[in-house]
Amino acid sequence: MTCPSIRGGVALAVGATVLAVAACGQHSTDPPPEERETFRALDIAEGRQHEPIELAVDGGADGVKVTHRRITLEPGSGTGLHCHHGQLLVVVEQGELTHYAKTYHGGVHVYRAGDSVVEDSRYVHETVNEGSEDLVVMVTHFTPEGKPTEVTDLTKCEQ
Repeated sequence: MTCPSIRGGVALAVGATVLAVAACGQHSTDPPPEERETFRALDIAEGRQHEPIELAVDGGADGVKVTHRRITLEPGSGTGLHCHHGQLLVVVEQGELTHYAKTYHGGVHVYRAGDSVVEDSRYVHETVNEGSEDLVVMVTHFTPEGKPTEVTDLTKCEQ
């Protein structure tokens, strides 16, 4: 005959062991450590560039800050005129990006989902969503340390 207090103690110990194993993620259905995935990658956005890309940002002794952003512009909205101290790489994930800059023939270029844009430093430009759906872009800024990613004081931009 088993004593009720011993039975309760065994049940409590078994329950605690199950909880401890579950908390540590050690389930009998888990693959052994040598078969577990040790690397995972999630591609967020992919864009095509039809010309070679050359990035060169001199951060001097302070280095270069790298910032990744997802930016959403609603239809009819825009960034306003601005420039950057460094360079950036933009991938259009959704919608159409209308880019106004003197660097384009006619001063404007439209990029669509799957396109990418490399913006050089310090030239004045504006991005506008002239489409009917949200514009979603993934942006990687390469900016000299201590400088802002965007500059709206156009006197500090090369013209």
